[in-house]
Amino acid sequence: MPGAALDYYLGQGYYRMRQDLFTCQFLPHDDQLHTVHWLRVVLRDAQWGPKQRHLLRRNSAFSVAVQPFRLTAEYEALYGIYHQSLDFEASPTLEELLLTEDTAHSVFNTAIVEVRDGDLLVAAGIFDQGVDSIAGIVNFYHPAYRQHSLGKYLMLLKIAHAQQQQKTYYYPGYVVHGYPKFDYKLWACPAATEVFDFYSRQWPLFSWDVMAQQSAAIVADWLARGGPESAA
Repeated sequence: MPGAALDYYLGQGYYRMRQDLFTCQFLPHDDQLHTVHWLRVVLRDAQWGPKQRHLLRRNSAFSVAVQPFRLTAEYEALYGIYHQSLDFEASPTLEELLLTEDTAHSVFNTAIVEVRDGDLLVAAGIFDQGVDSIAGIVNFYHPAYRQHSLGKYLMLLKIAHAQQQQKTYYYPGYVVHGYPKFDYKLWACPAATEVFDFYSRQWPLFSWDVMAQQSAAIVADWLARGGPESAA
């Protein structure tokens, strides 16, 4: 996929799933529908606060490298260990998460951030690259290093790399109204984070009030179109 095309679709609230792009407005959980709100970080405005600087200092002994992604046994092994520690449903392998049954090559320009403790790979973060943006796809790490907050650390590393590459946006995925499991995606720099409005096609600055207003508009529109009957 050309980088400019990825930039465009990310800017329209789309995201990668395997070798396709998708978008959605609802996430079902516990027999309820919660509204989905796509995020992006404006990289020129992204600065670290005390918590982010503390985490960077805490993990400074690790070595970090960014390189083009290719599927390796080392990555699969670490992802497998990580997957065993999860308390939610996720693809059991990186291959299933990123590729499809009928292709061994990605249509996306994908890179990976490696974090190593000596020679041991302890965390990795995969992201797709456009001309003007990057999209974080998945972070995974060894559960024995959980106290190092490596998922959040990888977000900071991706943002720093994108800034060095003079990108404009970092897309971390979505948060969900009334379901805080995904709120960590706001952790890196809330003051530089925008949230997509499906109706205006604009990206206002994120706030909980803005998200609540967007959620109410999505639900009202869904109900006006028939609610549950419209999905039947």
